[in-house]
Order: sequence, then structure tokens, then C-alpha cells
Amino acid sequence: MLAAGKSSSPRGSAAQLEPDSLTELRARALRCLARREHSRDELARKLSPHAESPEILEGLLRELESKKQLSNERFAEVRAHWLARKYGAAKIRQDLASKGISEELSGRITCAGDELARAKAILERKYRAPAATREERAKRARFLQGRGFSYDTIRSALGLSGSPNFSEG
Repeated sequence: MLAAGKSSSPRGSAAQLEPDSLTELRARALRCLARREHSRDELARKLSPHAESPEILEGLLRELESKKQLSNERFAEVRAHWLARKYGAAKIRQDLASKGISEELSGRITCAGDELARAKAILERKYRAPAATREERAKRARFLQGRGFSYDTIRSALGLSGSPNFSEG
């Protein structure tokens, strides 16, 4: 049983009702950034319920950026590298856009890797043997398309050269 006035949450109910001071907000931001990189928008979204005012939050974000503790470019590089193991450039650009990264920055980051090599590696991990039939090639093409790879990359990864469809064999 809980004593009168005590909350079952580890923080207590008062911490959830009162906004954090600037020092507490900075500590909260640094704890988030210590776990992993965050985009500016993502960190602002996480901290906004705890900030006294939007101006204080904006000032803190500017301070973190000036100290190079918060960087959209660094976040985009880390996130794109992590996603590149499973996804193509289109899917990575979509994810970065959802995290508040500019189109220009996400386009620059996703151009850096070799998309064809990634597509081939993903196919080799998923399918051990090469596709023998037209249906198998089409299935693999749909798989890669869902992962965000371009049509040209898919055709090259599947070893299709001149045919406009996936019926080469």
C-alpha cells in the first residue's frame, strides 16, 4: 500500500505537473543526447512538455547547437548509416524527412553510399539462391521496391539488363 500523498511512479506526480527549470531541462536534453543522436525537431518535441516556455526551449536548442552538442547533419549521417543496412535511398530520405531533416541534407547524405552493393547484400541475406523463375525475380523486385530502392538499382541487382520487364531468364 502507498502512503497518503505518495505516487506509484518513480518520479512522483509533482514532477509531471511542474515544468523543468533551465538547468533541469538542459540535463534532460543531455541525457537524451547521451543515449543517441537526435535531430533538432525530435529533441524539441521530446523536451517541449517539460519546458517552462517555448522561448526557453528555443534558447536551449540554440545553445546546444552552438556547442556542437546537437547537430542535424551528424544525426542524419548516423541515422542514414544505420538504415542503409536494410533500406534504399528513397526510404532513408523519407525517414529523415519525418525526423525534420531538410531535403537538401538528406539528399546529400543518401547519395554517399553505393546503393547497388547494398541492394545485392540485402538480397543475398534474404535469399540464398539466385532467382530461377520470372515469379521469383518479380517477388524479389517487389521486396527491394518496398525497401526504397530505385527501379534501375533493382534491375541491376537482379542481373536484368535490356528487358523492360522481369521475365528475363
